[in-house]
Amino acid sequence: MRASLAALALSLVASGCAVDGGEIASVSVPAQPAADWRPVDAETGMIADVAGLTALSEAFPDSSSVKLRLLNAQLQAGEGAAMLDTLRWLNERGYVFSEVARGQIPKLIGEKLAQDATALLLAPPDPVEKSEVVWTVPAEAGLVESVLVDVEEGRLAVTSIATRSLWGTTPDGSWRQVELAGADNLTGIVYDRATGDIWVSSGNVDQSEDNDEHFSGLMSGLKGPGGPRVEAPDDVVLSDLHRAEDGTLYASDPLNGGVYFLGPEREAIGALLEPGTLRSPQGLATSEDGKRLYVSDYRYGIAIIDLATREVSRLRSDIPVILDGTDALFRRGNSLIAIQNGTSPMRITQFDLSDDGTRVVGHRILEMAHGEWTEPLGGYLGQNALYYVGNGQWDKYVAGVLGEGKEPAPTQIRRLPLTD
Repeated sequence: MRASLAALALSLVASGCAVDGGEIASVSVPAQPAADWRPVDAETGMIADVAGLTALSEAFPDSSSVKLRLLNAQLQAGEGAAMLDTLRWLNERGYVFSEVARGQIPKLIGEKLAQDATALLLAPPDPVEKSEVVWTVPAEAGLVESVLVDVEEGRLAVTSIATRSLWGTTPDGSWRQVELAGADNLTGIVYDRATGDIWVSSGNVDQSEDNDEHFSGLMSGLKGPGGPRVEAPDDVVLSDLHRAEDGTLYASDPLNGGVYFLGPEREAIGALLEPGTLRSPQGLATSEDGKRLYVSDYRYGIAIIDLATREVSRLRSDIPVILDGTDALFRRGNSLIAIQNGTSPMRITQFDLSDDGTRVVGHRILEMAHGEWTEPLGGYLGQNALYYVGNGQWDKYVAGVLGEGKEPAPTQIRRLPLTD
């Protein structure tokens, strides 16, 4: 039993979660005090004992990543009955293990509990496929990360990490590469309605090494070499980018754990949340009333930052859902749309929120396990559709360089219709 632990651990990490493609009925629960957010850092990721992971799963009760770590610890400790409880939690949330893990778990848990364990291991669900490809970015663009769409003009701009440039469609439908002097990996991109400009985040996201100096911070994507640029604080790598209704730009640093902002005056980038509270902040979205910022922490869930007090709480759920694995995050009315590429099957989910915006009260899968996906990435939320990268190519690159035998492919930009 113990000899197969390493193989099983790999299977668990490679497995993912899936849920029914239908809608779960909303529930009504009275307003409750905010749920505290337990600070997490690199050391939190090293917790491996049952007691420590049990406490961590209680702090982040909607994280499948933490539950998988707990399951491995329970297996190593020979706690078969406790494993069944963890498997039941995963089952209730539609979690689907890899084929290898589904074959191993009943054997490793022991003959006495094997049948019960088998009954809790779900088969992969049918894919949910509702989007279509509306643009195809040339393969020369390499690793495309984020999307900005001009819906009225039917035009598109994307950021490229690999080429450190923007790529966009021209009025005649052809593609144009726009290089920004000194730019590093370009990731987040937003339109600033107040100035008519486009802002992009630039930083060493892929952790490549070269002898050239590159700009780290936020920069104009339209106004040429003389356009505005605001440097990031030292040792900060900005990636995801969000523009609030008041004009403030919010950016996350997934490598170091901080969240930052640039006010409407565009003078200096300040720290909204210093590293040490979140581990890998990624997608960002302001609440409907503009008073809170939702931030996805990739392995732990979705945090809520009070923009007035900067206090951090946890988005909790009144129903069985999984909130970790969220890359891109968008708000539509009083709901959040999450691109969850940290789950397998990967999925795009809509989470309906309580009136105070602090709890998930309903959800439905918009897409899941699409047959043409590799890894869905950042996108743009229009009024009636979500536009997003369908075949992300992070798996082809190592520190900014294509892996041996790898070639970039054209990038699919997909349109997912949204209904009320």
